[in-house]
Amino acid sequence: MDMDTHRNPPTAAALSAAPTHRPPARWAVRAAHVAALTAVPSGVWRIAMGVGVPVGFDTTGLDIPGWFSAVCIAMSLGAEGLTLLTLGLVQPWGEVVPRWLPLIGGRRVAPLAAVVPALLGAAVVMLLTIPRAGGFGGAPGAPTGPALLLMDACYAPLLLWGPLLLLVTVAYYRRRRA
Repeated sequence: MDMDTHRNPPTAAALSAAPTHRPPARWAVRAAHVAALTAVPSGVWRIAMGVGVPVGFDTTGLDIPGWFSAVCIAMSLGAEGLTLLTLGLVQPWGEVVPRWLPLIGGRRVAPLAAVVPALLGAAVVMLLTIPRAGGFGGAPGAPTGPALLLMDACYAPLLLWGPLLLLVTVAYYRRRRA
């Protein structure tokens, strides 16, 4: 303890809002960053389709440009936003809510408040993606040939999102529990 800390010890509130002293494992940080990038290729593909780039998907009858374009963009941004939440499991803001947030800023994140939604998210993502591991085509209007190969290549990284999120969540729980 330095001299100033000895004279003015930290308050209980300050200690309860302190981040865990154990940093996340290096592999967990890498896995979280990879997980955060898994939705980028499919998002780019979806946005391209939504703005009218011919990606091989039959868009006849879809409002492009129009409301369907907005849906494609919103889905892409939403998926990427959810993947970015994985970073909270290895960043300080996953342990202590940033101070700029009203009402809850500066408070310690209860481990289960992060673990339960992350585990549910991992399960949902795996339930949605693993059955499509053989290819993401098959939907009405889906591309065929080289366009299908491109679509599959763009959607294939999503297969990693669920398992990576699961691994990072378990590492977060173990680190925060200790």
